[in-house]
Amino acid sequence: MRTSHLAFSAACALVCALPAQAFAQSEADRATARSLAQQGEAAYETKDYKKSEDAFRRADALYHAPTLSIGLARAQVAEGKFVEAWENYNRVILEGVTTTPAFAKALTDAKAEIGAIEGRRARVTIAVTGSDAPKVTIDDRPIKSEALGIAFFVDPGPHTIVASAAGFNPETRTFTATEGKSESVAIPLTAAPVAAVPPPGLGSAPPPNNPPAADTGAEATPNHVPAFVAFGVGAAGLVTGIITGVLAIGKHDDLSKACMSTTCDPSQQSNIDSYHTLGIVSTVGFVVAGVGAAAGVTLWVAMPKTSAHASTSAWIAPYVAPTGVGAVGQF
Repeated sequence: MRTSHLAFSAACALVCALPAQAFAQSEADRATARSLAQQGEAAYETKDYKKSEDAFRRADALYHAPTLSIGLARAQVAEGKFVEAWENYNRVILEGVTTTPAFAKALTDAKAEIGAIEGRRARVTIAVTGSDAPKVTIDDRPIKSEALGIAFFVDPGPHTIVASAAGFNPETRTFTATEGKSESVAIPLTAAPVAAVPPPGLGSAPPPNNPPAADTGAEATPNHVPAFVAFGVGAAGLVTGIITGVLAIGKHDDLSKACMSTTCDPSQQSNIDSYHTLGIVSTVGFVVAGVGAAAGVTLWVAMPKTSAHASTSAWIAPYVAPTGVGAVGQF
């Protein structure tokens, strides 16, 4: 085994010594790849396989050569990464480069060593139900939808699968893959609950079926504003009738003294007219009082109930004038 690794190191040196034009890469890349190959071989000899893999991966990325791919594959086999190791062996085989003795030997070694890990790769079949477009990762690496529902290769050991989808609760499953064995993992997704959204404008108001007690009582209050208006007009009519009646009686006494017979002096004509006017206004006032009182009683009993949120700015102001009586207001 020691002899094969020494031969491998010699092959690395030979590859890195090739002219730069062979792979159209820079002198700096070629020199760095040579150094990394030596570090990878040294780490492999001390069983530091993780460091060996990293060194050979970097070297092959800087200066791709079959011998470096072989070094990378061997380090991965030692780590139990059979899936990646198989791909790197197969890469060397497919390229089939034999332009130098070192490359030809790398091809021969790849064909001989790939069979040893062929049956060590594990497989897993992941089936996700509930969503037509799930997102699935295995060990934080995304899995394409085309790989779901069929067996695909994984390395032996523990693995974590996470499946998620819009509108569904994420699900996590763990399993342990065994060399050369197949596993099946079923992940049913369940719909995530949808939070209830209150209708716009409700905010934190109490539910419609449970209104505050104060509002219930307020909504049952009758609207007495029209009745108050009628009573106000009636009161104004009554006041007008009394005042003008008293004035009319006074005018009648004055005329009785001035007119000693059935006729009066023409100079008293204005007093006579004033007397008649006051009598008419007084009569109208008493009529308005009666009508207003009757209307107020009717409206008080018959008016429907109204909401407490209705306008409370109603007002009434009766007026008395020599030509009539009435009221003005707002409600």
